[in-house]
Amino acid sequence: MSDIKSEISKLKKNKNAVILAHYYTRPEVQDIADFIGDSLALSHKASLTDADIIVFAGVHFMAETAKILSPDKKVLIPDPEAGCSLADSCEAVKFSRFLKDYPDHIVVSYVNTSVGVKALTDICCTSGNAVQVIKSIPADKKIVFGPDRNLGNYLKSVTGRNDMVVWDGACHVHEEFSVEKILELKRQYPEAKVLAHPECKKTVLLTADYIGSTAALLKYASESKTDIFIVVTESGILHQMQKDNPSKRFIAAPPVDSTCGCNDCNYMKLVTLEKIYDVLLNEKNEVHINEELRKKAEGSILRMLNSKF
Repeated sequence: MSDIKSEISKLKKNKNAVILAHYYTRPEVQDIADFIGDSLALSHKASLTDADIIVFAGVHFMAETAKILSPDKKVLIPDPEAGCSLADSCEAVKFSRFLKDYPDHIVVSYVNTSVGVKALTDICCTSGNAVQVIKSIPADKKIVFGPDRNLGNYLKSVTGRNDMVVWDGACHVHEEFSVEKILELKRQYPEAKVLAHPECKKTVLLTADYIGSTAALLKYASESKTDIFIVVTESGILHQMQKDNPSKRFIAAPPVDSTCGCNDCNYMKLVTLEKIYDVLLNEKNEVHINEELRKKAEGSILRMLNSKF
């Protein structure tokens, strides 16, 4: 393991590359990254560097987002088969047809979407700033929100925008958590705080002590005086939580069909050190985006970034 880490470090230096790793990737992948975080934050950080190459240890839409914000950099993805169930649940062609029924609506899309969907979007949002984005839209303006129905319904409940039209998509990881098993864990550990991502179903969110984005959950866990947490999001986040808080205990909430105590994104786990080494060595799996499409997609992201939500 140490040998491949050393080789990756050498290649990175020689090729002026930067490695980005999402919180949901394998622990050893997170440990060799230059930046760890959520997808948009990582892409934004990479755009501010002088790197020639970006290796995005994550899923395909994330690498696309990096390319949107860094068109002059070479963006590589360790495994091109690493897709996203949420992004795949909202194909651009189908979303375009859907939007024809709502011509006077402002389109807000969660950043977990393809470049094609971003190009159809007026303004993007993250799970961290989605509430602020929705609240910034005048009450007399109608909204279409995509692609996550759970996040959309959560936003309705928090902002009161009950007339918001929500695309019917979902993340398979956040969709599969078991309310019964979470309640069972709460009975077993009554002092534990339940931390949940807003992509979870409403019934799951009702069990939570705190609801927030991946970065917000990490921050809450570090700042809380509680010593034990039940974490209701992809289990990869527990690595950073434990590193930041070695004296605290973090329990991964299980899905409905498993007793393993974890809920993994199979796509994220496709990324390995060996694939990062290979993609850096051979500079393969490069992400290419048509420039006209890229500019349209960039507009929806920049409107969010420039608003400083």
